[in-house]
Amino acid sequence: MKPRIVIPELCSYDPEYSGRALPPYLRAIEACLGEPVVLPLALAPEEMARRIAGCSAILLPGSKADVDPQKYNAPRHEKTAPADPLRDGAEELLLQDAYNMRKPLFGICYGLQSLNVWRTGTLLQHIETRVTHSTRRGDEFAHQVVLEPESLLGREMGVRGHGAVPVNSTHHQAAEQIGDGLRVVARCPDDGIIEAIEGTLPGHEVLAVQWHPERSFDRDRFSRRLFEWLVKAAKRWVEQQL
Repeated sequence: MKPRIVIPELCSYDPEYSGRALPPYLRAIEACLGEPVVLPLALAPEEMARRIAGCSAILLPGSKADVDPQKYNAPRHEKTAPADPLRDGAEELLLQDAYNMRKPLFGICYGLQSLNVWRTGTLLQHIETRVTHSTRRGDEFAHQVVLEPESLLGREMGVRGHGAVPVNSTHHQAAEQIGDGLRVVARCPDDGIIEAIEGTLPGHEVLAVQWHPERSFDRDRFSRRLFEWLVKAAKRWVEQQL
């Protein structure tokens, strides 16, 4: 039986964006023999909770929205995008379930930022460096990231030591102060921007990256390995419940 991995719709106020951006996530999960379960943002909380409970891992995808800076007690930057209350509500249920049940959690772009803020971290609301962090084509490799040794990310991507890998990039925000129970495991070497974080709580696999591996899944082995990890982690979680 394939492990079921729940993923919320991306953005409630831009259905065209959500309809275009969601399929690559689903294809990546399916290619690694997982079963994606889409969580509509308009569902009642009770129905959301029921669907989430039936899944063994959680994927927090990107979004057109930005996390409301009020959540981390910061004034709004002029370039911060509108928040998405419906996505926020779904994300709250997903994160609570992941941490209560120790389910594997994988965050991508906005998913990393949402996770970090939920764990009491803060965000850099707009990146201003000489490095391109938002390319016109989201599947283009924009820069490299250097991975921390002895990390879940490095191990699953097959990189030893302070290895560097190329990544795509379409974000204008990033994690700043890291939340409780999280640590930095990748940075852009040219400007120090945080590019990946992971959990430090024993027995709970939590990983989040700032780039978009779903967009380069078909041609980049590092991207594929991240989804392979998620599906394997979901299978391990199921086995632990038996």
